[in-house]
Amino acid sequence: MSDGAAAGRRPPVTRVDRLIGYGDPDRPAVTYKSETLTYRQLADQVARVANGLHGLGVRRGDRVAVYAPKQLETVVALLAVSAAGGIFVPVNPLFKARHLAHVAADCGARVMITTAERLDTVRAALPASVEHVVLIGPAAPATTAWDQLARSTPDPVPDGEAVIDADLAAILYTSGSTGGPKGVMLSHRNLIAGAESVAGYLGHTADDTVLAALPLSFDAGLSQLTISLIAGAHVVLANYLLPRDIVRLCAQHGITGLTCVPPLWIQLAGQEWPQEAAGRLRYFANTGGRMPASTLARLRELLPNAKPYLMYGLTEAFRSTYLDPAEADRRPDSIGKAIPNAEILVVRPDGTPCDPGEHGELVHRGALVAQGYWNDPERTAERFRPLPGAVGPAARPELAVWSGDAVYRDADGFLYFVGRADEMIKTSGYRVSPAEIEEAAYASGQAAEAVALGVGDERLGQHIVLVVSEPCDTGLLKKSLAQELPTYMQPQRVVVLPELPRSVNGKFDRVELRRMVAQ
Repeated sequence: MSDGAAAGRRPPVTRVDRLIGYGDPDRPAVTYKSETLTYRQLADQVARVANGLHGLGVRRGDRVAVYAPKQLETVVALLAVSAAGGIFVPVNPLFKARHLAHVAADCGARVMITTAERLDTVRAALPASVEHVVLIGPAAPATTAWDQLARSTPDPVPDGEAVIDADLAAILYTSGSTGGPKGVMLSHRNLIAGAESVAGYLGHTADDTVLAALPLSFDAGLSQLTISLIAGAHVVLANYLLPRDIVRLCAQHGITGLTCVPPLWIQLAGQEWPQEAAGRLRYFANTGGRMPASTLARLRELLPNAKPYLMYGLTEAFRSTYLDPAEADRRPDSIGKAIPNAEILVVRPDGTPCDPGEHGELVHRGALVAQGYWNDPERTAERFRPLPGAVGPAARPELAVWSGDAVYRDADGFLYFVGRADEMIKTSGYRVSPAEIEEAAYASGQAAEAVALGVGDERLGQHIVLVVSEPCDTGLLKKSLAQELPTYMQPQRVVVLPELPRSVNGKFDRVELRRMVAQ
């Protein structure tokens, strides 16, 4: 035992898989359905599968794609790739062959881990770089059985030992408004620093049970795993079909922490939350967009013991800001201030700082800033640029991530999201935030789901189209908007759909909505 361990100090973690060492060996680490792995069992399985991957030829820096729903093997696979010295690439299980082929070919995956249900899709998308397909479930020709890897010895992997925190740990593919998904490169340091920061302000302890409702291929979904492990907490994996499944799992497992995106929170606000589901929940967190004020108010009624954490993040920097729950009543529209160990700047196009109340671009600096986009130096140079006001002629310029998001800071330093640069509506000489129109639609009580879009218009530049879900009384909605919004912000059209399409990460799919509106 080292002197640090003997004194009760935990050694520094330099690799994502070593977060497992923070948990009490005999306490639950991860649960899926009726099966649970303790931290001891999880560590053993990770070591065995890491050795199995090493036997397949996985070496330091090799990419391993994991194309599977959330289940115990998926978590083991991600951590085992790290233990083997490789780079894990979690692929959203909702991806079809076209997107899967793009991801696997772009990152040059050497191994693909998948399930029997997805094998046909994998075979249709397999690039030449993939040497082995590891199959979770029944055996199939030309594949390697997962059980074969799980029976390997649990000895440390030599190549895995060589990895340091500056090495790449993961590539997360995020869809843009144009082109195929781009791979955000995250180092071990990025993921560990992010876990320490988020678990810290959420107050995670070993007594917490976190429900992982978001995809592990989504930065906020992967965060549910890392912030649980670093606190020695218990994470429950959820592949839900309906919102009521989330409520049921909260009751079944005594969930204490739940993070969702706004479309899911809107649905959850319409559910009944019995005491056994809401009673132990000590916080609920929002990410991936602005939560409507009416939804936040309803959730606070349904979950009176839970503190609301309103967060802002981008895959290129994991998490950036959060609003202290104590400020939720005074500043419900704010995205808060910088998370611990990060600095958030609001700057003009020339890089100079904005004054309070002045709109500018959000720039994030610090240990959570990603390493750029895999195999895409051009887009990397656009988004990852030197920090404004770098000090000294001999100083090495620090790269920060320029978010492309418009925000402003009030006199007290709290930040407010205005909109993405590529989503802002330019109409009648004004720049209009879609969020302002959407918030007014929610406040009317006539729209359960709402997205505002700008559509090309020769006279106005763009006119505004508001897309809402059924049921909706469009007459009452338009009357309410006329009372709440200035003329130039009035939607020219209101389109009612049975439900609004969502991206694979659960957000409203604005690209698809634009296509539907154009038709």
